[in-house]
Amino acid sequence: MSTQTATPSSPATTGERSSLMRLYLSRGVLAAAWALAFAGAHEHVDAVAITLLVVYPLIDAVSSLIDYRATPDGSERRVTALNGVLSTLAAIAVGLAGVGGEAPVLHVFGAWAVISGAAQVIVGLRRRGPELGKQWPTLISGGLSFVVGIFYNIQAAGDNPSLDVLSVYATGGGVWFILQALLLGWKSRQLRTRTV
Repeated sequence: MSTQTATPSSPATTGERSSLMRLYLSRGVLAAAWALAFAGAHEHVDAVAITLLVVYPLIDAVSSLIDYRATPDGSERRVTALNGVLSTLAAIAVGLAGVGGEAPVLHVFGAWAVISGAAQVIVGLRRRGPELGKQWPTLISGGLSFVVGIFYNIQAAGDNPSLDVLSVYATGGGVWFILQALLLGWKSRQLRTRTV
């Protein structure tokens, strides 16, 4: 374990903040683009819709891998790795569920939203502090993902399951990721101003 302590001006902290800012911004833009594409392609659960359904958790899995590589050793890094593995499994599961129609897709997507939302809250809590800010967009996004995932499973068990909600879910997630990126950028400018 490294004994180096990150300070506002240290390259380690600045690098982590910059890396997270780029990652959150990219993740937010991709989520919004996915929502737009899925909104026009999910009327039938066909090959295009299933492909998009598989792609969404894979975006999260790749983001988790990038985050994992940029994060120092510790429990936060292990949670990020676990989320990446679970997102990969979710991509496989949602692809298989797509054959059964809307209800199985909502069940799988809902279960994944609950687990990934919980992981996001844990990571957000661990990242809170003077270097990376309060992480409230990440915490809100993770909490909403958790609650919405439960709602999806309830809806999937009902009479009229619909995939319309997934575009809204992805759009909301994208907005929170972009907000977190903007807050990190603001935090970086604040810290630079203090050290000048």
